[in-house]
Amino acid sequence: MADLSILLGYEFARNALLAGLLASVLAGVVGTFVVVKRLVFIAGGISHAAFAGLGICYYLGFNPLIGAVLVALLAAMLLGWVGERGNGRGQDAMIGILWAAGMAVGIVFIHMTPGYAPDLMTYLFGDILTVSRLDIWLLAALTVLTLLVIGLFYRAFVAVAFDETFARVQGVPVRLVNQLLLVLVALTVILLIQVVGIVLLIALLTIPPVVALMLASRSFSLVLATAVGTGAVMTTGGLAGSWWLNLPSGPAIVLFGIAIAAAVRAAIWLSTRMRTPSADAATPRHTGAAPSHQQRS
Repeated sequence: MADLSILLGYEFARNALLAGLLASVLAGVVGTFVVVKRLVFIAGGISHAAFAGLGICYYLGFNPLIGAVLVALLAAMLLGWVGERGNGRGQDAMIGILWAAGMAVGIVFIHMTPGYAPDLMTYLFGDILTVSRLDIWLLAALTVLTLLVIGLFYRAFVAVAFDETFARVQGVPVRLVNQLLLVLVALTVILLIQVVGIVLLIALLTIPPVVALMLASRSFSLVLATAVGTGAVMTTGGLAGSWWLNLPSGPAIVLFGIAIAAAVRAAIWLSTRMRTPSADAATPRHTGAAPSHQQRS
């Protein structure tokens, strides 16, 4: 506890904790829709495409976050448009192209920038300890905006997430909802880049929802709440572990999340085994003796 109080005495540690909690909300809410709609690789394509915006804006002398947001939104719109045309193979190919091109363009522009080149490990694996107070306000605004949009169109998002055909029959604007969801995914990706980096953000988008679906699959609202709570435990526990074990914060957060998922899965498996009677106990024993004459009618 003494070590923890000393850590929270530093502003960078408090900023990191706030950023982690905000990321937990976004990863839990948006990530649940990503997992249910199987958009994990689309999120990966958007995140790696955003690296091109980071590199270009760094080369031009602007805030790299601006370029990341613009490119991520463009990539989300493009992938949504290709998906709406019903060409699944084309969308998969586009994800791969954006994935590779984004990383290549970003690295080239950072390499071309005169002077000291930034450490690519920061962008790839994140550094939550460098989050500033301005970043916190921006992340808080994005979190409030995301929750507001999800709250206003909650029924439409849930309907489209589980059955687009039924939602379309019910009059839900499926195309608009899908595009709006991809925009939220793109903005969330930009946030998570600052927390755990491009490479590890997929884990933060998927691990909390997967744990929540294992624990609270009967109620979608409960799944969302559980995913947010799991993300909060994952980020705070990872930050504490990185402090005590002297590990990079981003990988520590992800590894702690994987440990949580593994522990929950093991607990569910053990609970199922304990509730299910063994085959020997469930099967009646046969002595092989013929029934007596008194038992016959």
